[in-house]
Amino acid sequence: MRDLLLTGDGYSIEDVHAVAHRRARVRPGPGLAERMASARAVVTEAVRRKDVVYGVTTGFGALADTTIGADDLAKLQVGIVRSHAAAVGTPLSDPIVRSLLLLRARTLSAGYSGVRPELPLFFLTLLEHDLLPVIPEKGSVGASGDLAQLAHLALPVIGEGRLRAPGDPVAGRPAAEVLAEHDITPLVLDPKEGLSLINGTEPMQAVLALAIMEAEALCKIADIACAMSVEALYGTDRAYDPRVQVIRPHPGQLDSAANLRDLLDGSPLLASHRDSDHAVQDSYALRCAPQVHGSSRDLITHCRNVLSIELKSIVDNPVVVRGPGGDGFEVMSTGNFHGQPLAFSADALAMASAELGSIAERRVYRMLDPATSRGLPPFLAPDAGTNSGFMLAQYTAASLVSENKVLCHPAGVDSIVTSGNQEDHVSMGWHAVRKAREVIDNVRSVLAIELLCAAQGLDLRGDVAKPSPATGAVLERVRQDVAAMPVDRELAPQIEAVRDMLDDLIDVAGDLR
Repeated sequence: MRDLLLTGDGYSIEDVHAVAHRRARVRPGPGLAERMASARAVVTEAVRRKDVVYGVTTGFGALADTTIGADDLAKLQVGIVRSHAAAVGTPLSDPIVRSLLLLRARTLSAGYSGVRPELPLFFLTLLEHDLLPVIPEKGSVGASGDLAQLAHLALPVIGEGRLRAPGDPVAGRPAAEVLAEHDITPLVLDPKEGLSLINGTEPMQAVLALAIMEAEALCKIADIACAMSVEALYGTDRAYDPRVQVIRPHPGQLDSAANLRDLLDGSPLLASHRDSDHAVQDSYALRCAPQVHGSSRDLITHCRNVLSIELKSIVDNPVVVRGPGGDGFEVMSTGNFHGQPLAFSADALAMASAELGSIAERRVYRMLDPATSRGLPPFLAPDAGTNSGFMLAQYTAASLVSENKVLCHPAGVDSIVTSGNQEDHVSMGWHAVRKAREVIDNVRSVLAIELLCAAQGLDLRGDVAKPSPATGAVLERVRQDVAAMPVDRELAPQIEAVRDMLDDLIDVAGDLR
């Protein structure tokens, strides 16, 4: 386990992933309090002078013109956290909540929010003990960021809401009870601190960071599955020749084609029919795999670039910035919390991932249909008729691919008015990242089905020749957990077993791009 420092500087997507999966600790970096001091002093002075500052001495949203008396300032900050905790639905997963704790602590510690160091340090304490706020997943329109989700994240700071300690049920327990067990004292919020706890895009960032890394892994899985399908279908690797690929040099296409060449290198199965005239050319699902997989790769890279900027950005509101000419400081309202860049990126990520599943399902179909499988038995069942083989596995893949078409409808072009028409254009970025996550999960299953069918196909070709060293190693890994299926048996556990080993298969396949 490695250590990350909380300094207020941005994190990488890999950093977020490491904290999400408990492979990195986070501890305060040097100079944290000093970095936050100037902005905090500006807020304190504004309160002393009774300046009109949004969210500090006024109400929120449509109530921004309502001035709050000095006696009610503390009540104002607690009230916004309580009132905005209005999310519903299934709680977010542990990795997402850990990511969210990290990212919100980072924003608050960057020196623009005007809060005390105690707030980000409280989140680090929760991370240290793996005490995770229970955050329902629905209820954000990506307007001032994800207000409802951030409010549920913030409730334990004041000893309210629910926390999930290790071993607790998904619904968690009252935060006050869990904090007391760990000798953690809740905080009393100062002016602006409640508002700073709930404004920002960090929930979108957290989901998108984990989704991007999974989508990148699926690109490699798609190449592995395709290579095995090429062998099982007596295909050719000629379309992946570098002489063909370099005349259309999209980076993702070049990488996918190189992976396919490496995966198929030294394949006795391909060599066994290399000079055969059994097919003039392969179908698009085989021949155009680098172009399709590569387009997904390039779009996912764009999403990574957008999120990498966001992870270094300040998305709070209002923020404390240098005055004109760099003299002094002032508190300014911003629109940096608006989720549009993440909404568009998540919509793109969903489309890029969905296409990996779409073309994979077509390869599955070709292996099952004797009219297109080049000699494989119907539905990969040696005794077809008595056995249905993998017929229903293709149904499942087709179902998931069709579901993904619906989920790929863009969320980022939608909007709905909230907060008395003050928030009159919203991003729907939270919908977009949740849809992208679901699409990626569906594609995992589709690729698991292709790997399962390709493995059966390679076994059935075993009397002709063996697969390449790389695909042979993948086949061997699959067969460690899932036996070949000469006679029908339940398919769902086989699909799930292959899903669970996808990361292993990347390691087994060799050094892929």
